Amino acid sequence: MDNGICRRVPIVLDEDGIAGGVEFIASPNFDERSTGADIDLIVIHNISLPPNQFGGPGVLQLFTNQLDPNEHPYYREIYQRRVSAHFFIRRSGELIQFVPCSKRAWHAGVSSWQGRERCNDFSIGIELEGTDDCDFEAAQYAILNDLITAIRARYSITDITGHSNIAPDRKTDPGPHFDWEKVKK
Repeated sequence: MDNGICRRVPIVLDEDGIAGGVEFIASPNFDERSTGADIDLIVIHNISLPPNQFGGPGVLQLFTNQLDPNEHPYYREIYQRRVSAHFFIRRSGELIQFVPCSKRAWHAGVSSWQGRERCNDFSIGIELEGTDDCDFEAAQYAILNDLITAIRARYSITDITGHSNIAPDRKTDPGPHFDWEKVKK
């Protein structure tokens, strides 16, 4: 910290798509990508567990299949879901990785982008701690942009979109409070 300004170290992805210097919590919810599938899409999501609460272990527990259905009524509905994302950015800007980018994280579900089905095959999923009903933090946008830069340095990304755009009949995230103008295109 220098005069209140946090100096960030550039994020660098290795050949497996693991970010150096970033906490890695292995999720079992991934598999191999389809042979020959180019990674060319970034999908932005939002998540909070319990709903509308920030900072707790719920997201980490969900992505590692450790969510306790007795801890919160909503957890009884979702604790058996097998989902993940490549990255999670907390409101503080803390970045956590769950799945190497070279692997297929289970973040998009039934989805389509520009005529291609199964977006998990060719995308990297980034979850932001938040909801459709609140603004995201400046620290989240800063880390998101650093991460996008690192992903682009490793993969031929052609598009960045929201979960709502690849699954419009089921999803609304990252929501109306996500400021696309603050994202490096």
